[in-house]
Amino acid sequence: MSSRMPAVVAVAAVLSLGLAGCSLEPSASAGEDDLQVVATTTQVADFTRHVVGDAAGVQVRQLIQPNQSAHSYDPSAADLTALARADVLVENGVGLEEWLDDSVTASGFSGRTIHSSTGIKVMHADETGDPEHGEEHGNPHVWTDVANAVVMVENIAAGLAAADPGKADVFHANAARYEADLRALDEWIRADVAQVPRDERLLVSNHDALGYFTAAYGITYVGSVIPSFDDNAEPSAAEIDRLVAAIKKTGANAVFSEASVNPKAAKTISEEAHVAVYSGADALYVDSLGPAGSAGATYIAAQVHNVRRITTSWGATPLPLPDRLGDLG
Repeated sequence: MSSRMPAVVAVAAVLSLGLAGCSLEPSASAGEDDLQVVATTTQVADFTRHVVGDAAGVQVRQLIQPNQSAHSYDPSAADLTALARADVLVENGVGLEEWLDDSVTASGFSGRTIHSSTGIKVMHADETGDPEHGEEHGNPHVWTDVANAVVMVENIAAGLAAADPGKADVFHANAARYEADLRALDEWIRADVAQVPRDERLLVSNHDALGYFTAAYGITYVGSVIPSFDDNAEPSAAEIDRLVAAIKKTGANAVFSEASVNPKAAKTISEEAHVAVYSGADALYVDSLGPAGSAGATYIAAQVHNVRRITTSWGATPLPLPDRLGDLG
């Protein structure tokens, strides 16, 4: 049984008491026959909204909020209520949502589940440069490679089309347009990174979440402040010493914090290694997208922000974006 189960059960008990005296009717803004879709993470929620577009009769609710860790998330009574009402659940998968099985059980959700990562080759610890920290399911941060994001969008479109066949053409058309944007993004990232000689493409980040990104774009991952796929873990003194030594040996010149993670440890590492630290407004968006109006409010905006910060740290000037990606600042 998950360690989160007691908390989920407690919320479920409160939820059941609350629902005993009220109906599960949709909110005033939702039609009675609307397709109710719940998406777990900020990334899959963004993908889902792009697939849905302005299609009438579809409501999308996002569980994990901007700058909130997917690893430490605990569902609220409102989240379980949304799951109880949902027709469709969209998840990242690969073990990222460790709390999800308990939440589904507690809420009584019985609709269709879309596993957005279906068909993606999952990387394990020995492929991400950190063989000492394996995970049961592998590295769940599949979306950091844009090619994987395309697969996720395709899976979401197929799942929504199966859930609401009458809107299948709309979902697939919206997905095709968004996938074209993602492919343009992928090409831009490759061109931007290619400005820098391969042996100078060195990256140190807050936790071991960028394995797919570094593998896809020819970047050497020197190491992570938190040597785990879980951003709640804490580094030991020996792990800190190893990372500092690796930074000095490779010549990496920066440590990147993440918007959803406390930057204290990253700042400590940077001070000991005598390199720059990117935090605050310059932090990367990895586990979570940012709030509306931030540099990481959408998946594409977050990737652009991340790549610009990383290539700038290498001494390169980021390339202009393709026209179809619009003005991202």
